[in-house]
Amino acid sequence: MVKTDPIEKFVPVKIALLTVSDTRSLDEDKSGDILEDRVKDAGHILIAREILQDDRFAIVSTLNRWVEDKSVDVVISTGGTGLTGRDVTVEAHRDVYEKEIDAFGAFFTLISMKKIGTSAIQSRATGGVAKGTFMFALPGSPSACKDAWDEILVNQLDIRHKPCNFVELLPRLDEHLRRK
Repeated sequence: MVKTDPIEKFVPVKIALLTVSDTRSLDEDKSGDILEDRVKDAGHILIAREILQDDRFAIVSTLNRWVEDKSVDVVISTGGTGLTGRDVTVEAHRDVYEKEIDAFGAFFTLISMKKIGTSAIQSRATGGVAKGTFMFALPGSPSACKDAWDEILVNQLDIRHKPCNFVELLPRLDEHLRRK
């Protein structure tokens, strides 16, 4: 049964946000604003926030910089997860992943189906792990960002969420890199 442990102490995680868009600036980034507000409202720490155009090399470069930075626990991107030729965020994430969290995309699709029906099939939301950092690629719509945060990430990024959560795994994500 899913529950929140009221005795366990909340552990804030350090999050970097990336918006991928050919048309938006930070001033017009509603999805990034929603995620930033939710990150802070949940008690987490926003380490960085950037916006990039749909350029696979630039996205990979930024993702790699953040997963190498030990002050970043989680990277969340929004935008570029669709099916058009310019949508390369998923490919960029997969270039960086060591492991993919297959159920993240499936679960996001189930949540989306309740709201947008079969149109949910067009989303390629994904999650993964690289160098001890959780990574999530969300669609660019504000509604999709709300759904991903409110239905998945707010719980999985809370150590009090039981029976299990991503936060309790953070110390062990890079254990294979520490073996001799």
